[in-house]
Amino acid sequence: MSSQDTDKDGGRATATTVTRRMLIDGQLVGTPQSFPSLDPSTGAVYGYAPQAGPEHTEAAVAAARRAFDTTTWSTDVGFRATCLDQLHRALREHVEELREVTIAEVGATRRLTHGNQLDLPIEIARYYADLLPDYRFTEDLGELEIRGERHRRWIDKEAAGVVSAIVAYNYPHQLALAKLVPALAAGCTVVLKAAPDTPLATLALGELIAEHTDIPPGVVNVLSSDDVSVGKALTTHPDVDLISFTGSTAVGKQIMAAAGESLKRVFLELGGKSAMVLLDDADFATTAVFAAFTICTHAGQGCALTSRLLVPRARHDEIVDLVATNLGWVTVGDPSDPKTYMGPLISARQRDKVHGLVERAVEAGATLVTGGKKIDPGFYYAPTLLAGVDPDSEIAQEEVFGPVLAVIPYTDDDDAVRIANNSVYGLSGSVFSADQDRALAVARRIRAGTFSINGGNYFAPDAPFGGFKQSGIGRESGVAGLEEFLETKTYAAVVGLAAESRAK
Repeated sequence: MSSQDTDKDGGRATATTVTRRMLIDGQLVGTPQSFPSLDPSTGAVYGYAPQAGPEHTEAAVAAARRAFDTTTWSTDVGFRATCLDQLHRALREHVEELREVTIAEVGATRRLTHGNQLDLPIEIARYYADLLPDYRFTEDLGELEIRGERHRRWIDKEAAGVVSAIVAYNYPHQLALAKLVPALAAGCTVVLKAAPDTPLATLALGELIAEHTDIPPGVVNVLSSDDVSVGKALTTHPDVDLISFTGSTAVGKQIMAAAGESLKRVFLELGGKSAMVLLDDADFATTAVFAAFTICTHAGQGCALTSRLLVPRARHDEIVDLVATNLGWVTVGDPSDPKTYMGPLISARQRDKVHGLVERAVEAGATLVTGGKKIDPGFYYAPTLLAGVDPDSEIAQEEVFGPVLAVIPYTDDDDAVRIANNSVYGLSGSVFSADQDRALAVARRIRAGTFSINGGNYFAPDAPFGGFKQSGIGRESGVAGLEEFLETKTYAAVVGLAAESRAK
């Protein structure tokens, strides 16, 4: 893995010392052109990533196609399990180096890297390495008698082929490993494209694969580019069989339309506008803590974060005061400081988008309780609370991807369910109540792919993750995540026919 020096005070690596290369057909390669990756906590250049062009994209897809069609990767389950075990060990051995890259490039806080930003995603490789030996790639359907002959029937689950995996910037390790690892476990070959805002974290994964695993050349290829034409090529290339994409719903729709030309399979993990429902018997003091700190996790840059807080109309002002108090306890600052809870947004562009949404929300009638301002230097935005929000307004309907919580009053449980479902999205949600059965009854009526009851945590390598409606198609993680990358082939053979032929 490429080394990176630190300055004389032991601080972060400088732009000239951060070096990463793309992985194409087993070789780590650079390019004459590069593009900058910024440290969002300062706005300064942190490093540079290779700029892939059409020739690199073509070479990566060709390598993946060759590796799938001409090697035993897709059929040797034991070897795949060994390689995933090697990958897991390499990730664990280099976790501290990856941690520093993640803090500096992604703006993730140090405490968050010990969870969903890094340490937990690494265990995805362990989960699928352990799953493979016990997974049934063949299923016996038994015999069927047809006109006096016995027909033995069975199903084989085969690798889908060459996968284009395109990830977003917000959780680069989680997103890359949740696509790459189950695809490899299934026997697919992969071209993985890093997000242009966080390329170095994903390129580091390619270097680990090249230097510390026996994964054959061409099975994994990792590209970086800030040119949208590279991503478009990976969604339309005739040698690509399946597209796995995480990003905005708008881009997901474009990818699905492009894939339709050749009927490629697609997995889409897209936007969210999840609701946290506080029922009238909930412990409001406790749930206010959940609401405030959840929306500030990774500065609100999470598709499944609950950005709508639904509260009983009679208790609206009381709950708003509790949430505002808790937002005041959120520590905002240097993500490398272990005491910091919330770091910066990824870019000035994203911060401007968030600020524009907040300003328009206030113009539309929402009350700005706290926050609503930029914090310099870097791309920080103050934790923001909007009260009395109209459930049909822009701020209640559009994905913000920032630390902005919209409080929406409701009249009764039916009204809460109606408002929660009043969204084109259906990725996640949560409900709080002193009555577990009541909470579950509400949860079952809300159209979302994942749901938390009284603070329950569903996020783990063995738990399927994905959404309803315009939040996406398919599931990542768990057995369902493996089966996204498998095709089902049904066989039938006449019993005894081969033996009779040999006898003659």
